[in-house]
Parts: sequence; C-alpha cells; structure tokens
Amino acid sequence: MTVTLRPARSTDAGATGKILHGFACENEWMPELHSCAETIAFCGVMIDRDWITVAENEDGVVGFLALNGSEVHSLYLRASARNQGIGQRLLDQAKSGRQKLSLFAFQANHGARRFYERNGFAEIARGDGADNDENLPDIKFVWNRERAADG
Repeated sequence: MTVTLRPARSTDAGATGKILHGFACENEWMPELHSCAETIAFCGVMIDRDWITVAENEDGVVGFLALNGSEVHSLYLRASARNQGIGQRLLDQAKSGRQKLSLFAFQANHGARRFYERNGFAEIARGDGADNDENLPDIKFVWNRERAADG
C-alpha cells in the first residue's frame, strides 16, 4: 500500500476532522467536547493556517500531522492505518529541517507516549489538565536534533 504525504487542501477538512473526532469517540478516557461538524471546521482552520500535512493512500486521507512552527499540534491516524509506519513518516517529515519540536500528549494516551519516547522526545513537564480544553492531565515532550544526535 503506497502512502504519500502532501500539504492538506481545503477539501481535506472533512477527512481530517473525521479522523480527529473518531479518536475522541474510540477512547473512553477522552471527553467528546465537540460534534463531528465542529471538529471538521476546526481542521479547516488548521488547514487554512497551512499547519496540516496529510497521509494519503488509495483509500483517501488516512492520517495527518498539524505543525504550528515547532509545535506538533496534532498527529492522528485512522484506526485502520495505525502500526504501519505512517505516523512515523509524518513525524520524520516534521523533524526534517528543524532543530527542535515540542508537543503535549495526554497522560492517558499510553500509545502516543511510547511512540514519542521511541522517537527521541523527552518529557519535560506534566500538567493537571487546567491548560487544555479536555481538562485531562498531560505531558509536555520536547525533541532536540542535537540531543538526538548525541544519544
């Protein structure tokens, strides 16, 4: 299965929004704060800001990464696209040409935490959820090219 990465187009808002909304629906620890339509609109805003790179195969958009400067805002894949190296490719592209990336992951999202740690991200802070919309405890991770090259 061939996967290509490309900048998102406005017509990708529906697919990316459904992927993001689907994540909230499939995890009992994740509150469903927004409707699917609201999530699609939010993805449209991120696309308009040129934050989103999508991963696409013959089935359409199967994942995306939203990058705001050096902050990974979102990295989500369809459930059927996980564990195939697609998230890795999106993250590797985000790392290319950058010295540093940061992101927040929910403490309850053990799979994401393991993924980021395997990719050289180090935990630098924990939050109680007061600073995110979901009110869920989170972890701030940072990746530095220099540190990754040294270790």
